[in-house]
Amino acid sequence: MSETVQTLPLLYLIGDSISIHYGPYLERYLAGHYRYARRSQQGDADYRLNLDVPVGTNNGDSRMVLEYLTQLEQGGQFHPDLLLINAGLHDVKTDPQTRQRQVSPADYRTNLQGIAALAKRLARRVVWITTTPADETVHNTPATTFHRFAADVADCNAAAREIMSAAGIPLLDLFAFTQSLGLTGKELYADHVHFPEPVRQLQAAHIAGWVVGKFAS
Repeated sequence: MSETVQTLPLLYLIGDSISIHYGPYLERYLAGHYRYARRSQQGDADYRLNLDVPVGTNNGDSRMVLEYLTQLEQGGQFHPDLLLINAGLHDVKTDPQTRQRQVSPADYRTNLQGIAALAKRLARRVVWITTTPADETVHNTPATTFHRFAADVADCNAAAREIMSAAGIPLLDLFAFTQSLGLTGKELYADHVHFPEPVRQLQAAHIAGWVVGKFAS
């Protein structure tokens, strides 16, 4: 690594498989502005086999993110210049029989409050990224063992907006950006909830542009 690259500020990304997909493009678009990092994939070669099961670099639901940040604080070595965080799609996983969410709305709010407090202690700057859309007609088929509902994603994003605003943490609205692309249904999704390569690239470009513009100074 060159001396110039080493002096760049460090951006650290915590998120689920959506962020895993746009991450390589984000790293490329941020070159010259930030060093990019996320949880190591070492020893987690199986994380790609089933993105619905969070392993390693896939940080999963808000409870898992809170636990991960707690571990990082205990380690005493984690102090990125900019921390981007998201959690939501795993939280809203719903059992088709019991109709229970993986993480209840009340627990989601509590977890986000803990995440906000921890993140502000650990990083110089923190940004929350909203959860991307879930289309019920695409997602909730007989082939899926759990369901996701648009209303639950909206609930998560509303809670995040309120909690992060109270904590003084800016919100990057990837949900609204993804909707603004004008794609729907199977035009937008590569499977039940993930996006095709062109959409991943656009998401990364949007995030990179937002970050560089927001923190240019």
